[in-house]
Amino acid sequence: MTQLTRTLEEQKEEFKRAKLLATPIAGLIAWFIVGVGGIFLSSTGKVWVLFLATGSIVYLGMFVSKFTGENFLDKTRPKNTFDILFLFSAGQAILVYAIAIPFFLVDYSSLPLTVGILTGLMWLPLTWIIEHWVGAFHAVARTIVVLTLWYLLPQHRFVAIPFAIVVIYIVTILILMNRKVEY
Repeated sequence: MTQLTRTLEEQKEEFKRAKLLATPIAGLIAWFIVGVGGIFLSSTGKVWVLFLATGSIVYLGMFVSKFTGENFLDKTRPKNTFDILFLFSAGQAILVYAIAIPFFLVDYSSLPLTVGILTGLMWLPLTWIIEHWVGAFHAVARTIVVLTLWYLLPQHRFVAIPFAIVVIYIVTILILMNRKVEY
């Protein structure tokens, strides 16, 4: 059945049945790298690792998708409007670097706060698409935890915040793996 003959509801149901693991696994890996970099690197190195790692999540997700069975680059799979919506949500997260960069130029330690929260916002639309609370959990927990750690541990922002995001990703992945999906 082509995209032209599938209704939006059919496409939504198809999207809901997807594993949805590749992108969160990619995010987990990227933020883990940021946290490790935060332990060992200079201020300049920490900034570069954060920008490069978080900026590469979509590409890492494409790679990981080959192993999760989602294969984002499969040209034989029919196009799904909700895949496109999710990509627009990811694009929105990338555009918010326009907020993160000016703050970073004033205080480099603002990056874990701004990038950590702003890129987590793309999870909210996922809750509506898949009709499951996991996206709202991820976005809200991430916002609260990142903001709290940013204030509580100012000397450890490039370590505490990334590793907290990793923990939230682990919980999110477990929830996604165990969610009930009607087939």
